[in-house]
Amino acid sequence: MVGQGCKYVSRHFGQTAYNECMISLKSTSASVSGAAPAGPAVRPSVESTTQRLATARKLLLTPFGLTEGHLSRALAEIALRGADDADLYFQYTRSESWSLEEGIVKSGSFSIDQGVGVRAVSGEKTAFAYSDDISEASLLDAARTVRSISVAGKAARVKTPARKIASSRSLYNDLDPIATLGSGAKVKLLEKVEKLAKGKDPRIVQVMAGLASEYDVVMVARADGTLAADVRPLVRLSVTVIAEHKGRREVGSGGGGGRFGLAYFDDAQIARYVDDAVKAALTNLDARAAPAGQMTVVLGPGWPGILLHEAIGHGLEGDFNRKGSSAFSGRIGQRVAAKGVTVLDDGTLADRRGSLNVDDEGHASQRNVLIEDGILKGYIQDSLNARLMKVKPTGNGRRESYAHVPMPRMTNTYMLGGNKAPGEIVASMKKGLYATNFAGGQVDITSGKFVFSASEAFWVENGKILYPVKGATLVGNGPDVLTRISMIGNDMQLDSGVGTCGKEGQSVPVGVGQPTLRIDGLTVGGTA
Repeated sequence: MVGQGCKYVSRHFGQTAYNECMISLKSTSASVSGAAPAGPAVRPSVESTTQRLATARKLLLTPFGLTEGHLSRALAEIALRGADDADLYFQYTRSESWSLEEGIVKSGSFSIDQGVGVRAVSGEKTAFAYSDDISEASLLDAARTVRSISVAGKAARVKTPARKIASSRSLYNDLDPIATLGSGAKVKLLEKVEKLAKGKDPRIVQVMAGLASEYDVVMVARADGTLAADVRPLVRLSVTVIAEHKGRREVGSGGGGGRFGLAYFDDAQIARYVDDAVKAALTNLDARAAPAGQMTVVLGPGWPGILLHEAIGHGLEGDFNRKGSSAFSGRIGQRVAAKGVTVLDDGTLADRRGSLNVDDEGHASQRNVLIEDGILKGYIQDSLNARLMKVKPTGNGRRESYAHVPMPRMTNTYMLGGNKAPGEIVASMKKGLYATNFAGGQVDITSGKFVFSASEAFWVENGKILYPVKGATLVGNGPDVLTRISMIGNDMQLDSGVGTCGKEGQSVPVGVGQPTLRIDGLTVGGTA
């Protein structure tokens, strides 16, 4: 991958087999129309955090003989050397997965992970230590280790700040999704997927399906006395099919999920995922080689928003812009996109995969307008980069786990809809590519250049969809592409809940979305 970018996991569930229940414990280490989707279910409230703090104390403090007084003492140890910022991040994660292949549920896994990350920040420098041993001794040892980042000198007198409970949102239920369906019912669900897919068409010769659930409880204690907590359910159902006809084999995928229980996957939802996978595979059986050259490209709604996430979203993250390495650096207030283009990063959407009640630094998630009617309005910020850029955090401080440092990351990134009917946009094409699904892509943050692979696309002439094509790649420059958007559909959609974003070795769940878009003069690499 060129530069820092985002790589999405494939939509089908991984086939790594685990033949027995595993407990995983890490070793100690140091080192729309234009309307937006519905907003938060509840305004930020102290009461929401108080309830989640009780759950976090029960799982992360009480079993190890810890109290909030111990957390204050650890933070005071860091403050002795005058660090600019510090936090403790406790996490308990229980996860389960099942996978089906060749008509049988072949593998399942169960894991529990827990630990604490301790961070001190001085200027631009960060010291970080983590351990799966949650104890007073480990906590204090980590605190004394990370405080060495500050300038050596006499120990300062430290006044313990008053405790304050952070406000948060109520975007999803505080439930354990693993317990929302019995093991037998989970197996039957996957078998139902396989039977339904096989029954759709005799050309479907293989079906793979996966069901994953996660119960994640986090607690953040900050140097300023702030306490925050979140209880995060996450589920996902994945379907992959292989179609074969006259010696040709093609793959199609479907699936989705979010922050809710497994009851979400009812018969109607399963049927939609299966239909998506089968349709994609059968469409590609008839696909011809994609043409190459500069042409008009129309992107479908929903999941094609990964192009927006990659080519634009990463370039708007605060760390790249503070360092001046993004193509968008220093351009706030300037026109960076065509009129009508409004892009948001919104962590406040109820039940969405990329949403958070509080981020991993204890800040309530926000609805951040990044580009408004083509004008750049702001960047995505965590606390470190916000402090150095003299702006407020935006609720985008995220980390993969307690063993990782936070950084500015996207949540749900999408473009608002316009006023054009999707059919009108396709009909406006004299000759070009209509891409409705993507396998993934990558971007160079500094230059803004990107490459994307279309997994489902069609050739259009004189406003008519003629036939499916295969092997199309979109090549361009993010800031430049924004100026080439000439038509925006009124059909803004979010993806079905499948996105996982990678940055600097860390992966976090995210969401994407967009309406149908027409982009003029985009380079397409083909196979014809």
